[in-house]
Amino acid sequence: MNSLMAKQLPYSTLHEIFTRFHGVDAEPKGELEHTNAYTLVVAVALSAQATDVGVNKATKELFKIADTPQKMLALGEEKLIEHIKTIGLFRNKAKNVMKMARILVDDYGGQVPSSRAALQSLPGVGRKTANVVLNMWWGHPAQAVDTHIFRVGNRTGIAPGKDVDAVERAIEDNVPVKFQRHAHHWLILHGRYTCVARKPKCQACLINDLCPYEEKTA
Repeated sequence: MNSLMAKQLPYSTLHEIFTRFHGVDAEPKGELEHTNAYTLVVAVALSAQATDVGVNKATKELFKIADTPQKMLALGEEKLIEHIKTIGLFRNKAKNVMKMARILVDDYGGQVPSSRAALQSLPGVGRKTANVVLNMWWGHPAQAVDTHIFRVGNRTGIAPGKDVDAVERAIEDNVPVKFQRHAHHWLILHGRYTCVARKPKCQACLINDLCPYEEKTA
């Protein structure tokens, strides 16, 4: 894989790329299952170093009985662990989920706050998690840069940057505004299923002719 960052693509190319993404899937959805803002923030926090499929399997029964911070506190840490023990780092994540629930009840009236700063003040919630919640629940055009987006952004020139913050800024600064609401979903899905890490499926790629990636492969 070419380790060098591609140059930032021009506006006209970005507009065409996201027009194609929109044409295939106008309303892309995140793959983490949730029922409200609270279950979403818990699911995203649990997904660190874990797959969405694994998290969904673990939370399927959990969210039936603990879909509010009050119910999570009533459930207790040990019973929470029983539900999420198949997820990596489950003990530390369980501690954070319980601390988060207590703060939400004590400081936010049991409601999930809708500002990035407030979300990031919660245990286990970093900028990426906060951005996912802001985007998926409140419709804010926040860009949650994960490993897929970082790779796609740099490989294609859609949003090159030396770190995740730089890639986030590149998306916000360069992607046409009308596409920013769903930009991170399109890029995650593209990186997860087409522009994969070791052997990108360039010949089946929707934007192959617009991508400067040199190591094209079948």
